[in-house]
Amino acid sequence: MCGSALSLSKFALRITENAACDTMRSMPGVIGGTACLACCGAGALMAWGVRGRSSTLFAPSIYQGPASRRAIALTFDDGPSESTPLLLDVLAASRVTATFFQCGMNVARLPEIARQVASAHEIGNHSHTHPRFWFCQPAFIREELTRAQATIENIAGASPSLFRAPFGVRWPGMREAQKRLRLMGVMWTVIGRDWKLNAPAITRRVLNTVRNGAIICLHDGRGLECGPDVSATIEAVRRLIPALKDEGYRFETVSQLICPTN
Repeated sequence: MCGSALSLSKFALRITENAACDTMRSMPGVIGGTACLACCGAGALMAWGVRGRSSTLFAPSIYQGPASRRAIALTFDDGPSESTPLLLDVLAASRVTATFFQCGMNVARLPEIARQVASAHEIGNHSHTHPRFWFCQPAFIREELTRAQATIENIAGASPSLFRAPFGVRWPGMREAQKRLRLMGVMWTVIGRDWKLNAPAITRRVLNTVRNGAIICLHDGRGLECGPDVSATIEAVRRLIPALKDEGYRFETVSQLICPTN
């Protein structure tokens, strides 16, 4: 199971707190200072490995498609939820296909909606219970991914080839779990922060940072919450699609974006 759910900043602090950063006035202090720098460097590397969007330290992962094509991918995490059908209506009206990273427990709770998503869009694995994976044992990570994979396959009829870690947290043991299930990790190029911003702010954030090959991360759920309010996300998507089309972007699934010949 997981250990203490410390924040990553506290984790990095814990790595470096024993280094004698204030003892550099003498030779022992120089040695201590060198150790401090080494520990700080190790902490920074660990933090990047866990949350860095371009990191492949703990598992294979991509965060963008090729910059040579005017194509992007909309992705949605944490679903399905009771509001997902409203989002599907917006996408269908605009003839846009997206990638949904789904939680196994939400799929089991809302099987009909899960099947509705799978009938028109790409499905990715987003773990079973949406945990924060830092300080978790490899066996726990493996079980989370395996249960989600089986639930999605059995209920929605889709076999995910992509995985996005909840909160973007990668951890030792994830590489083996992904390898066992043949999953490619997916981070993001642009994150809308749609769990806290209103629709205009989400729209501006995406439009200001989007580029060729961008993978855009939004949410059609809130972890395992029942009946979450994702109205801001839905309204932002309603605004974003025509704006991005006007800029010449083509919408693709993540798999199409990273491997356009398939």
